[in-house]
Amino acid sequence: MRFPLILLAALLALASCGAATSDPETAAPSSTSESTSTTSVAPEAETPTPTADGARVVDVVDGDTIRVEVAGEQESVRLIGINAPERGECLSGEATDRLRALVAGQGVELLVDRTDRDQYGRLLRHVEVEGVDVGTELVRSGLALARDYPPDTSRSDEYSAAQRTAEDAGVGMWAADACGSATSTADVVIDAIRFDADGDDNENLNDEWVRIANRSGSAVDLAGWVLKDTSATHRYSFPSGFSLEAGASVTVRTGCGTDSATDLHWCNRGSAVWNNGGDTAFLLDPAGNIVASQDG
Repeated sequence: MRFPLILLAALLALASCGAATSDPETAAPSSTSESTSTTSVAPEAETPTPTADGARVVDVVDGDTIRVEVAGEQESVRLIGINAPERGECLSGEATDRLRALVAGQGVELLVDRTDRDQYGRLLRHVEVEGVDVGTELVRSGLALARDYPPDTSRSDEYSAAQRTAEDAGVGMWAADACGSATSTADVVIDAIRFDADGDDNENLNDEWVRIANRSGSAVDLAGWVLKDTSATHRYSFPSGFSLEAGASVTVRTGCGTDSATDLHWCNRGSAVWNNGGDTAFLLDPAGNIVASQDG
């Protein structure tokens, strides 16, 4: 009878081992899978958390880009939530100088929103100095625009409020003569906007448009004027010789076509210009001053 008892004990031991490997605390495949799915996306947070300690600014590239040294390595950092004038544009130098005054040589805190890096390999971060958001300071000074970069929008309301403050105060780019002698154009306005074309915007570009109206009593020469959005790349220059008659309006369509007194064509090939989720159209005079702006 001893042999059957020994065999029974062995079978019970094997059963016990099999049960142990199914314990969720030690089952590596299911644990690894769950961990991968939950850590691949950064958690939602009202306030971003620091991603690096001891970052120090070593260079200011332009009005919204810096280089820092962190953990012994240098990184380019693009401030998110704002967009400063590009090099060669009005106030680009002032924006760069203001950013340099805020951060040059200083220790800064880099705070992630949702996205780690952009397509150029730059870190995407909110930047703070002693708890002060640098992007907010630039926007409040009128040296940068508030701009949403979904999904990194945790501070969008803060930047929008700073822009309203700058606009109301007429500082920076919001001053009538920010870029030089202003054109007397108080009656040239952005009359209407259609940012969301029917169907696929990229395939129906001419159904995406901005309408400019001349409410004055005389014609206005729009040659050299610019229509732009909040990005760094979308700029439409009105053609030489184009004049908007008194009481008339002209519609600037994103796609290509034959220009006329009532319709002009941006001819932006391959993609739409205006963001359906929210964008701002700016009308600039030849000096670069903001004549009119409207959210859509």
